[in-house]
Amino acid sequence: MLVRILLLSAFVGLAMPVSADTVWLNNGDRLSGDILLLDGGKLALKTRYAGQVLIDWKDIDTLRSDQPLLLRRQGLDSEHSKQLAAAGKGMVRVINATVQTVPLASITRLVPPRAVLQDRLWEGNLDAKLDMERNEDVSDEWKLKGNTRIEHGRWRHLLIGDLEHEIKNGSKVDDNWKLEYDLDRFLTEHWFWRVGGGQQEDQFEFFKRQQMVGTGPGYRFWNNELGRFDLIGQFNRVHFDTTADDLTLSTFSLEWDYKRLLRGTRLEFYSNAELHIPEIAEIDYVLDSEFGLRYRLNSWARLSLLYELDQIRGLGRTSSERHYLMGFGFGW
Repeated sequence: MLVRILLLSAFVGLAMPVSADTVWLNNGDRLSGDILLLDGGKLALKTRYAGQVLIDWKDIDTLRSDQPLLLRRQGLDSEHSKQLAAAGKGMVRVINATVQTVPLASITRLVPPRAVLQDRLWEGNLDAKLDMERNEDVSDEWKLKGNTRIEHGRWRHLLIGDLEHEIKNGSKVDDNWKLEYDLDRFLTEHWFWRVGGGQQEDQFEFFKRQQMVGTGPGYRFWNNELGRFDLIGQFNRVHFDTTADDLTLSTFSLEWDYKRLLRGTRLEFYSNAELHIPEIAEIDYVLDSEFGLRYRLNSWARLSLLYELDQIRGLGRTSSERHYLMGFGFGW
């Protein structure tokens, strides 16, 4: 009976996943887990017993990693390593086609390489903002902003939506929503072609409804654990329903999608913008942009700070709208 228990325990131990990475600290402690990234002097390590921990790079004596990593050293271009092996104090061996022993202090970034085209990837964010004022005016305002993307093979689906509602002194003063869907087909690891469309409605504006369809090429500069940067150019047909009449026109647009993790994996900076050049003399350009920060409380909860800038220029005049939003969100 004892032999059976020992054999069963051995098989269970073999079946359990083994941590690929080990970090030795200057004080003699040892941590095991999976390296998520090194950036800004912080090493993010995912452990089974304490979740994600951030370690000051200067507090690490040496480390070992069995996973491939993208490594950057001071004054050198990024290089891939098949493995990292523990070495002397403040040193590590970089194993690739050759073996080099380098100082830890010379390494400024470690990132697990992520293929641009993956079999399956789903991520997104949902941010909510509630503003209740009880001064001379009684005002209740809430806003939801969400986006999600699904990648499989050479295809990528993107869905973006906004919903805003405001009541002041018992009367509705703002009620609008926007929904946009884009489909990307990757032609290479960087180049892709986009087809998309969207609609937005606002009960309290001159342009009550806007519908748009567009297509054009895009280029992905990078996509890894630190973030991504996409740039897309499109030709669009836009239809407006106004309080006076309907209007249809063409535009050329430039869009960017940028995200970057800062100081480990807790803080995220992101920016999205669309710049439209209409084919009419009365309007020079239309800009719809946002810049924000998200602070990750845990694996799913976020605190968000967002700045929105909407701008239109025509007939020698520029009209701008600015919004500052603080809220709570979810990420996956």
